[in-house]
Amino acid sequence: MITLHRKTKETDISLKLNLYGSGKAKIDSGIGFFNHMLESFAKHALIDLEVTCKGDLEVDAHHSVEDIGIVLGEALGKAIYPAKGIERFGNAVVVMDEASISCDIDLSNRAYFVYDLPLDEGSINGFDLELVEEFFKSVTFNMPLNMHLIYNRGKNKHHIAEAAFKAFGVALRRAVSKNDRIGVPSTKGVL
Repeated sequence: MITLHRKTKETDISLKLNLYGSGKAKIDSGIGFFNHMLESFAKHALIDLEVTCKGDLEVDAHHSVEDIGIVLGEALGKAIYPAKGIERFGNAVVVMDEASISCDIDLSNRAYFVYDLPLDEGSINGFDLELVEEFFKSVTFNMPLNMHLIYNRGKNKHHIAEAAFKAFGVALRRAVSKNDRIGVPSTKGVL
């Protein structure tokens, strides 16, 4: 179990993570839609995740979403690196009705992020959709990992966003799948 706490002038975040859990989530970010996205991620990653965030929501949700991404990325990095006996690579295509999103990841311990989702404007229940990119960028650079999050098709923004969180969860679950035959999953001998 990884436990982290991060406090700034903008947010106060506590996070607990069990990488090889059962998908249980207890999320209180103060942002309903974002709670739902993190619960979906944990369920499909089979990660047990608890997050509590007291953020400056009177300003907006940006600081809370970005900082939760930072703390989640750090926790995942502590749980995974140095990588040994896992698949390392994971990918998933998740469909939700008309929407289809692909997520490809490499647990390389190096940050690289490709984001191609049509969520740069609009909101869902007050959640600015541009924050989806901020969250995934924060996770990617603070873990670190290589992630490509790609839009295949879809119109409903709720479906697109939720498929992205679920696709990341499934891809991560596959990448951390244990495989003792691999040893260190790199020709360099270390990740």
